Amino acid sequence: MNVRIANSSLSWTSFGGNHRDIGFAVGVMLILAVLFVPLPPSILDFGLAVSLSLSVLILMVALWISTPLDFNSFPTLLLVVTMLRLALNVSSTRLILSEGHNGPGAAGSVIEGFAHFIVGGDYVIGIVIFAILVTINFIVITKGSTRIAEVAARFSLDAMPGKQMAIDADLSAGAITDEEARERRKTLEEESAFFGAMDGASKFVRGDAVAGIIITFINVVGGILIGIASHELSVGQALGRYTVLTIGDGLVTQIPALVVSLAAGVLVTKGGTKGAANEAVLSQLSNFPKALFMAAGLTLCVGLLPGFPLSIFFPLAAAIAALGYFVNAAEQKRRREAAAEESRAKEPVLSESEAISDLLKVDDLRLNLGSALVPLITSVDAALPGKVKSLRNLFIQDFGFVLPPVRIKDDAGLPSHEYSVELQGVETARGEVRPLMMMVIDPSGKDITLPGIRTREPTFGLNAVWVDDSRASEAEMQGLTVVDPESVITTHLTEVIKEHMPEILTYAATQKLIDELPKEYQKLLSDCGSSTPPTVVLQHVLQSLLGERVSIRNLPRIIEAVAEAASNTQKIQTIVEYVRGRLAKQICQSLADMSGYVPAIGLSPEWEQEITNAISRTDGEETFLMSPKRVQELVIAIRKEIQKHSESDKWPALLVSPAARPYVRSVLERVSPTTPVISHNEVHRKASLRTVGTVGG
Repeated sequence: MNVRIANSSLSWTSFGGNHRDIGFAVGVMLILAVLFVPLPPSILDFGLAVSLSLSVLILMVALWISTPLDFNSFPTLLLVVTMLRLALNVSSTRLILSEGHNGPGAAGSVIEGFAHFIVGGDYVIGIVIFAILVTINFIVITKGSTRIAEVAARFSLDAMPGKQMAIDADLSAGAITDEEARERRKTLEEESAFFGAMDGASKFVRGDAVAGIIITFINVVGGILIGIASHELSVGQALGRYTVLTIGDGLVTQIPALVVSLAAGVLVTKGGTKGAANEAVLSQLSNFPKALFMAAGLTLCVGLLPGFPLSIFFPLAAAIAALGYFVNAAEQKRRREAAAEESRAKEPVLSESEAISDLLKVDDLRLNLGSALVPLITSVDAALPGKVKSLRNLFIQDFGFVLPPVRIKDDAGLPSHEYSVELQGVETARGEVRPLMMMVIDPSGKDITLPGIRTREPTFGLNAVWVDDSRASEAEMQGLTVVDPESVITTHLTEVIKEHMPEILTYAATQKLIDELPKEYQKLLSDCGSSTPPTVVLQHVLQSLLGERVSIRNLPRIIEAVAEAASNTQKIQTIVEYVRGRLAKQICQSLADMSGYVPAIGLSPEWEQEITNAISRTDGEETFLMSPKRVQELVIAIRKEIQKHSESDKWPALLVSPAARPYVRSVLERVSPTTPVISHNEVHRKASLRTVGTVGG
């Protein structure tokens, strides 16, 4: 049986094939019909047996599910079984009041069996047993389950914005894929809907208990009056017959209700615990052998007290002590195996030549951690290595760029809470994080009032505060972004890699990309008519594209464009501009806003003319001759116009003439490297352009 009832994959062909929806609807209508149509005792017996069996089934499923969401149809099922019990209760009441004078079998064999087996036919005992069951169900289980459901629904709703922000943070850091983000958002929505439904469904259980008490009281009073007035029974006879039947009927109803209430209690108290109930409870109890030994000792002490049966308490204490011994032995064995595994995982002793080679080796990417950050990679549940590893898929999908392995090492030379990113042996970035704490960021830039360690987010320089993990939920409720230390490091590493992709794309990496291509494209590249080796030409072209954050995932099309351009020129810059023109559709699509338009800022005719005049051509070579003062004025004018739109969360591209584009880009590269600069040749014929500003002279 697939535990997820809502999406059950059971074969129901024997129950109607593709007409299960009709069968379910007919079943609900039959339950409603039972409220009004008198049932013979035999059919009532069948209905009561179904109610009892269904209640036991629900309890078993609740015990075996791994998470509450695996049984997300429980609120609907609870309503149906509650209505079934109440409908059967009405039918049994009708039989008891109309046929109760005929004896204990008047309402069917099931009610008679409960009346005799559980209470022995004595209505006084029956009333006591019934009252105890109702008390257990109504006051203990139902009340507690209702309260837990209310709190879980409230907390789940309050925590939803913070959890959604955490998902967005992991997605932007590359820790999860788009598919994983969608799955986590779907789970979050299902969780909120489930606990909200459970909050309401718990009222069904509580109302069912109240209805059982009222119906039982009505049956007793009504049965006595009918027996005396209509069937000329004495008070004692009426009390004996009708009360025994009523108590039997009440037990038949309350026992399934108690079972379902227990199932609801198990479901809502499960919370975030994963695994079946027996696995969760027993595994956690067995994690503390000392507690078992203490329990055994106290049990033995109780048995030694005067008047207590030592013959019972001593074996029980021995059994608990034996369990503690075996649990402790298993724990010691697990620790020895873990230590041995850790020892095997250590790097083997290197020979002298290997050690020298290892020292001389320069890693393309290296993440160094201070001593306090080492647990981020060595603890059992360390998340940092997995998040760093996931960056590989992120860059392949976004840029078509195969990221080299990132080596993570501890560095005694770093301050204990700092980390650094090295690119080909040169430190490129550094940051500070606090393990076992959470970074709280206000995206709006306002001051954060939560107590903690004031700092700056290392990637974008935003004001932030390191707070205790216990205050994370409080920060989320205030609408702040909460990020764990691993995500802080991963986000910083991601931005560093994006900024230095051209440097990371080495000759060897380019050759590896070529080797993965079909043979036809490898031959096309090798036939490029150029004095420069084709691999070097392609490397320079790809580096230029990545430097402006243009994806190189469509490598076959890029090679085709390189081959076409190389037949006419050997200048890398000219080849790059031609390739960009062939990638016009891709470039425009990456720059389009939510409405499908490409926002762009144009240059005034004066600036266009001045830049064009500054391009000098001598012997086929181009040079850009503009005075430093005018270059500075151009940069200031462009940045001023871009700043207007960045404040409104718009990121337009700078649109210039094809001849001017390489030089405008080189001017902006140092002061605003993320500003896209496109030429008219790169505006695809189907792209919708929207001019949002002009750089005036």
